[in-house]
Amino acid sequence: MLLKNPIPALSALLSAALLPGVVVAQQTADEITVIGQYLSIDKLNSVKTPTPVINVPQSLSILSNEQIQQQAFQNFGDVLRYTPGLSISQGEGHRDAIIIRGVQTTADFFIDGIRDDVQYYRPLYNVEQVEVLRGSNALLFGRGGGGGVINRVIKKPQTGDRFGTLNTSIDTFGAYSLAADANIAAGDSVAFRVNAYYQELENHRDFYDGTSYAVNPTLKVEFSPSTTGTFSYEYLDDDRVVDRGVPSRNVDGGPDVPLEGFEDTFFGSPDANFTTLEAHILQARIDHDFSDTLRGNITAQHADYDKLYQNIYPSEEVVVTNGTFPEVELDGYRDTTERENLILQANLIGEFTTGSIGHTLLIGAEFGNQETANARLDNVFAANGDDQLFIPFTDPLVIPSFAINDLSRDRESEVQFTSFYLQDQVALTDHFKVILGFRYDEFDIDVFDFIEQNDGDAVDGSFSRVDEEVTPRLGFIYKPADNISFYASYSETFLPRSGDQFLTLDLDTESTRPQFFENQEVGLKWDINPGLSLTTAFFDLERESFTSVDPEDPAQVIVIEGSETSGFEIQLAGNLSDTWWITAGYAYLDGEVKSADGGGNDGNKTRQTPENMFSVWHNFQLNDRLGLGFGATYQDSFFVREDNSVEVPSFTRVDAAVFYNVSGSMTLQLNVENLLDEEYFPDAHSNDNITTGEPINARLSLAFSF
Repeated sequence: MLLKNPIPALSALLSAALLPGVVVAQQTADEITVIGQYLSIDKLNSVKTPTPVINVPQSLSILSNEQIQQQAFQNFGDVLRYTPGLSISQGEGHRDAIIIRGVQTTADFFIDGIRDDVQYYRPLYNVEQVEVLRGSNALLFGRGGGGGVINRVIKKPQTGDRFGTLNTSIDTFGAYSLAADANIAAGDSVAFRVNAYYQELENHRDFYDGTSYAVNPTLKVEFSPSTTGTFSYEYLDDDRVVDRGVPSRNVDGGPDVPLEGFEDTFFGSPDANFTTLEAHILQARIDHDFSDTLRGNITAQHADYDKLYQNIYPSEEVVVTNGTFPEVELDGYRDTTERENLILQANLIGEFTTGSIGHTLLIGAEFGNQETANARLDNVFAANGDDQLFIPFTDPLVIPSFAINDLSRDRESEVQFTSFYLQDQVALTDHFKVILGFRYDEFDIDVFDFIEQNDGDAVDGSFSRVDEEVTPRLGFIYKPADNISFYASYSETFLPRSGDQFLTLDLDTESTRPQFFENQEVGLKWDINPGLSLTTAFFDLERESFTSVDPEDPAQVIVIEGSETSGFEIQLAGNLSDTWWITAGYAYLDGEVKSADGGGNDGNKTRQTPENMFSVWHNFQLNDRLGLGFGATYQDSFFVREDNSVEVPSFTRVDAAVFYNVSGSMTLQLNVENLLDEEYFPDAHSNDNITTGEPINARLSLAFSF
């Protein structure tokens, strides 16, 4: 059964039709131009073939750089709150962490279709568009991606053109940023583009700050009319305070809830809570057209990441008596990760016919080598010689003396994967298409555990596992007209027991097979007119056995036999008139946990899966100079973990914007977030690490073009 309760979905469909929402818009220095997301011509970088969106049998969303700029999105958390079917996890205050269709991930991120799986905050300064593909699909992306993936398409040089932009902004809290984008063409066949940014971080939380900066030069060379090379390097440096929010509190007769009244209070150490990241990402791609109907590309990416984070944080709910609580329990640790990725990918795409049947054939291969060194040290409080300690509550907290020196994990791992994939998009008739394919993956992980090696027992600390999997993809598309498609699809993916980050494989789980995901989906895509598109999807996603942190003892894991998420998604995007464009999205998610070993969670809701999510954004061009934007996001209540012991309440946040073209080369923009000053909790990491939402915040931006 794909959907247990269609009523919220149907009412949201009516709301989307009556309440236009977020749009795809392009802003220039001269005017704000309305651009619709026309499914029949828009193409995805991530599907690897020249396929219009309307012919992709999968639920997806595309967010352009113009929309990101217009709504002043600062991070992926902002972007995905306006994307149906996705919610944000806190990520312990140091990384992007998302939940797609009830499945949490920190690794299912890609850059131009190449894996980018280290835990860090990904900036948006060099993004041309963000592609969100929902549903399992190992054929295109390999392991992981149980609920879906996010692909960043990076800005590329443009030959024969010269342009540049400079953007600066500052907000109510004092956070500010500066970003530059310059394209220089050297003749008709060579172009150079550089994107760079610098950001000072601030928000409503006590002691929170940080800096982030990056530079991304890219060279494009047209070696011949049929061969093009693109060469890119990105350097990223991020240094910020780690903030894990507030703990939960006891509530008689129901689940615990987030602690209210302490939205600004920092439950950590201003000096010891921090994260640093230094990343170097090099990518080279060659595209070659063998003929009008046969083309290929090969991409090589080498990435080096050096990541550290450490923090003190609340580890247990608080007991509130007479409006206050006497003490809070603290825990802490330091975690370091060094990872080096080398990934090679090659694709060959051919378009041909056999009789009256058309084919778009994709043949591809991918090879990767990922080396990781990871260590974790627990803190030790001087007062009790333990890593956990109750202290009296004060605001701010007075953190007792501690040291982070108790080594609890010290491992090196090497992952090698080899993949081959084949897919055929078959046009049986003008109205009926079939997509079928499969992918073969060999995933080989070797781990050396230094602690196990030196603990004196008979185990030498070395262990490994090899998984070989074949995952299918099958899709059917019926097009009664060129601008309408009905589709059905079945797809699978798998995740090795070592998980997203290759850290959890041990001797107790060495013999277990990977977890598998199966996604069944039916949907509709409709170009209502050349500038307005509607997409819908009903889906059912089944997940096999996986592990989760034991809420009673975060150092331990519990095995959960599986979960199932069924639901409905709808998105309307495009132009209602020459001066009014919209995007509106709604998702209904029903996630259910299957029985867990020793956990008693059978039938509980999946973690951080709001049942209903809705977003809408309007943009109005009042005249040649002045434009207005207005929108809102709604998120239903959700349970933080599979034990359903802590429930985060629902909220609605209203946002607005004003755009003014000062001159032909200057645009002034004011964005106001949380216009009604709603007190809310947008996301969480664990039962006692819950994020508090920002109060009303204004961001003033100035853009120059040259």
